[in-house]
Amino acid sequence: MRRTLVAVVVALLALQGCDSITPPEVDKANKSDVDVDTPELRKLKDRTEVADCQPTQEGHVDGGLPDVTLPCLGGGKDVDVAGLRGPMVVNLWAVWCGPCRRELPIYQQFHEKHGDRVPVLGIDFQDTQPGAALDLIRETGVSYPQLADPQTDLSLKDPLPNIAGLPYVILIDEDGVVRDQRFEEIDDLAELEGLVSKHLGIDL
Repeated sequence: MRRTLVAVVVALLALQGCDSITPPEVDKANKSDVDVDTPELRKLKDRTEVADCQPTQEGHVDGGLPDVTLPCLGGGKDVDVAGLRGPMVVNLWAVWCGPCRRELPIYQQFHEKHGDRVPVLGIDFQDTQPGAALDLIRETGVSYPQLADPQTDLSLKDPLPNIAGLPYVILIDEDGVVRDQRFEEIDDLAELEGLVSKHLGIDL
């Protein structure tokens, strides 16, 4: 009974995060279907202000992100997310997710105001439209680095749950440990600052 209740709560949270637009079906058996690094996509990325992806040097830590290597959206170096060290804010988003589109400018505001102390990393998640994703990045003025996970490789990899809805935010401390993760649309800069202060212990 208790497990059923938990499952229902998680499902409701996921539904609250996403609007009526549903993600496209992704065939995990054929990962070559979605290519996030083509000459055309590189040209689109050149029209943005997005920073280069930085490969990680550290290894996996207990409680940290899973040992999954993701490509850089629109070309660049792959990143093993297990090596990410914070304090850091990681935002999972997609073109098809209405709330994600609304909150991208808020993450950009945070990046511009606090990025020197708490970097932001975006992950275009379960998205089969990398070109549209880069167009949205350009339109919203986002400049922090962007990875891509079109095949949902992060989902169900401990300590992450089945990421069944977006947007999703993950807070990582200086040791690489995930201190908070949630299905939640961020409504304003103050809310995001409050989450960072509460869970990462940084006074912004």
